[in-house]
Amino acid sequence: MKITTLIVRLLIGLLLLFASLSYFFKFGEHPNPVGDMKTVMDGFMATKYILPVAKSVELLCGLSFLTGKFIKISAIILVPISLNILLINVFLMPEGTPIAAALFLGNLFLIYTNW
Repeated sequence: MKITTLIVRLLIGLLLLFASLSYFFKFGEHPNPVGDMKTVMDGFMATKYILPVAKSVELLCGLSFLTGKFIKISAIILVPISLNILLINVFLMPEGTPIAAALFLGNLFLIYTNW
């Protein structure tokens, strides 16, 4: 169980770190959203604070998971973000649902193992 927890923690940490750093430093090409997803992303961009705050929390939680410090609080703080990522993917971008589901279930697994 310890090895599984370590693997899940590191994979989620790397995923969060990559997603947040690619937002801040713009490396790699991001596909242009279409349809309802474009409407949602335009709304997020119009607020000017939601995406930077969410990506900052992702960055801090990713660093926490990679270093092994403050895992419990980071996993709890990450629940609303990972749930929103899952729901946006389920309803607006079904092709991204497996990764979003893995992130959410991995987060729940980390909460369970560190309870």
